[in-house]
Amino acid sequence: MGDLFNAIIMGIIEGLTEFLPVSSTGHLILTADLLNFQDDRAKVFEVVIQLGAVLAVLVLYRRKFISLLNFNFKESSGINALHIILAMIPAGVIGVLLHGFIKDYLFSSETVLIGLVAGGILMIVADRIKKKVTAEELDDITYKQAFAIGLFQVLALWPGFSRSGSTMSGGMFFGTSQKAAAEFTFLVSVPIMAGASGVDLIQSREFLTGSDTPLFIIGFIAAFIVAMIAIVTFLNLIKKLSLSWFAYYRFALAIVFAFIIL
Repeated sequence: MGDLFNAIIMGIIEGLTEFLPVSSTGHLILTADLLNFQDDRAKVFEVVIQLGAVLAVLVLYRRKFISLLNFNFKESSGINALHIILAMIPAGVIGVLLHGFIKDYLFSSETVLIGLVAGGILMIVADRIKKKVTAEELDDITYKQAFAIGLFQVLALWPGFSRSGSTMSGGMFFGTSQKAAAEFTFLVSVPIMAGASGVDLIQSREFLTGSDTPLFIIGFIAAFIVAMIAIVTFLNLIKKLSLSWFAYYRFALAIVFAFIIL
């Protein structure tokens, strides 16, 4: 019963935080630390529930993903597959080269606290010195902006930094609106997360057992449902709130967990 409780809690946390600029990886690491859910099976479980969040994006943006299959590379026609590829390259290359190092040395509560604070500072800076908006909507994003957002996504390889926090900040530095950067982040996250999760599952296949199937299914469903709700809510929220408010939350979270785990 304890494992099923952990599955529900972790699934909810993943769904709530994956696409918000607060670091889902950081929240999962800190929550797992509190629940003492940190064995090899737990690591595989975290990969599975991330796929639940990925499915939520695929469902909500299914029409946009279908349109990407046309391979129309004219910028004037809106977001296309080349935008996604350009944004994926930096984090994809660095992630492959440093995958082992990141998993071995950066997945700890201490590094998450550093990432929460550093990412929060980046978000406040982006709020203060953001450029004039030239890409108000998702389809206004240029190739240059897509690649720039991809460069900032590299920061998210440090747990606690947050993919959406880093990429939204990068987008705002280069003239996108918060909403456009957020939606672009959702699209780019699908191939990045699916690829990374696939590699992790292959490497961890020895820890997969049939008896854990209910655990994985419950966590996957919880993450999927909550992520669907969180994405829609977040897009409405960022019309009213600046990134700085999420940064303040990150600082508060870092302080609370510093007292708990350090």
